[in-house]
Amino acid sequence: MIALHSRKIASVALFAIACVATVACSKDRSSATDSSAVAPNTAASAGAVPTPSTFTLTAEQKQRIHLVTEDSVTFQPIVEATASVAFNGDRTTAVLSPVSGPATRIVGLPGMVVTRGQPLAYVSSPDFASAVATYRKAQTAFKNAKRIADRDSALFQNDALARGELEQAQSDALAAEADLEAAVQDLRALGVEESQLAATGRTANMEAIIRSPLAGTVVEKLVTEGQLLQAGSTQCFTVTDLSTMWVMANVFANDLHDVAVGQPAQIFVGGSDKPILGRVDYIASLADPGTNAVSVRIVAPNRDQLLRRDLFVRVEIQSNLKHHGLLAPVASVLLDEQSLPFVFIANKTGGYTRRRITRGHRVGNQFEVTSGLVAGDQVVAEGALFIQFAEGQ
Repeated sequence: MIALHSRKIASVALFAIACVATVACSKDRSSATDSSAVAPNTAASAGAVPTPSTFTLTAEQKQRIHLVTEDSVTFQPIVEATASVAFNGDRTTAVLSPVSGPATRIVGLPGMVVTRGQPLAYVSSPDFASAVATYRKAQTAFKNAKRIADRDSALFQNDALARGELEQAQSDALAAEADLEAAVQDLRALGVEESQLAATGRTANMEAIIRSPLAGTVVEKLVTEGQLLQAGSTQCFTVTDLSTMWVMANVFANDLHDVAVGQPAQIFVGGSDKPILGRVDYIASLADPGTNAVSVRIVAPNRDQLLRRDLFVRVEIQSNLKHHGLLAPVASVLLDEQSLPFVFIANKTGGYTRRRITRGHRVGNQFEVTSGLVAGDQVVAEGALFIQFAEGQ
């Protein structure tokens, strides 16, 4: 294997040396002609910038050059864009304190995987104590009203009580039951579960509990023990389901017609060769006035936890629309001194000349060429780098 690799390197080196030698000879002949024919204009042309010239290679060298003939084809482009990662907003929630008072214990820590209803913090709250007292009073009143209603019902069946008194007792029992249900709902709004409701009649001191509203992972802890919390306004934690993430891509206006909801997308994270497959979920109705880009939301699975909030990634969105035009191999497209794309074209004399192009979307291992080429042009697909190297000698 090592020997084969060495032979490949030696072959490439010999080819480059041959190109340089050919160019050098061509330049020597050109210099001799220029010296005898245009000697008076030497001083005037000394500061002129040389234009790309045509290179003629030997038959052996041309065997290593691979040409492709341009022809109009039908293709589906890929829209490339930069993006940043965010939590899935449909599965993320800010956990607020339901009561006012100081935090006595913090049990929810960043990175902790929690279930729905799991305690995250405990609060000593007068609001909670008042709600417990209201519940206890309502519970006692209901028990008493129900006992009276049951007794009056027995008396009425034995003709020992008037119907009006029975109906009044039943009405009082229903009213007491409604008050008890309201007190129970108030406690549940404060994070009290069924098991705690059974203990409210026996426990003198109870702490309010801040619970996780959904199953997921604690990603932010924003309170400390002893901190005074305000009901409904103090954010204590952030809990999110990390199984999926949002990838917010920035797509420019001229590419929007190739992007639609439901299209597949590939997300490339630095350090990983395997792309993450996602799907376009939403296209914003507003553009960024500073960049003229539109936010495109992609929902992607996060099985290996490679996607993290605020991470910058690269995305490729596969268009469903069919385009017609010319394609050039990626290896054939080079950049000149001004970082503008160009290709080498085979001409009728057997040489190769530069041709500046306008590059469009990437389609697999090819680029869309929107201008600079016409059908029938022969583009150097392999060996373009060698010709560019020879040109600079």
